[in-house]
This record gives sequence, structure tokens and C-alpha cells, in this order.
Amino acid sequence: MAQGQRRKIEIFTAGCATCNETVELVKRIAGSAHEIEIHDMHQAHIAARAKQHGIRSLPSVVVDGKLAGCCAGRGPDEAILKEAIG
Repeated sequence: MAQGQRRKIEIFTAGCATCNETVELVKRIAGSAHEIEIHDMHQAHIAARAKQHGIRSLPSVVVDGKLAGCCAGRGPDEAILKEAIG
């Protein structure tokens, strides 16, 4: 997609302070030039959609159907947790 075209931005949030900061950040960056949807992860169908996008931690941002690089690859790692917990 070319620079300057309208994008669909989805924010997956649990309503925490960090999530709310991310919502405000995205709104500031996107302005009125892009479509923004905020999704409440407390709803089962939203959580299922998040899983399809590969979301493993919150908040997460999806731009035009693709998980933003800043949000990819995060979340708990079982092996690391086992080592830390001992």
C-alpha cells in the first residue's frame, strides 16, 4: 500500500493504563486520516480474532490485517518461565 493511503488500524486492548496509552498514541499518530477500531479482549470473539493475528500480549496493534512489528514476537515463553521459576 502506498504512503498516504487510508489504513485500517485495530488496537487490541484489555483496558489497562498501558493499553489506554497505546490507544492515545495510535490516535495521535494516525489522526483522522485512518480508520481506527478498538477491540476489547474481554470478549471471547475478539480474543479469538487476536489469536488468529498471532497476538500474544497486550496492547497490540494490527495495521491493514498485519500485526505491527512493535507487537510481534512478544508474550510468555514456557521454557524461559520454567527456568526462571526453577
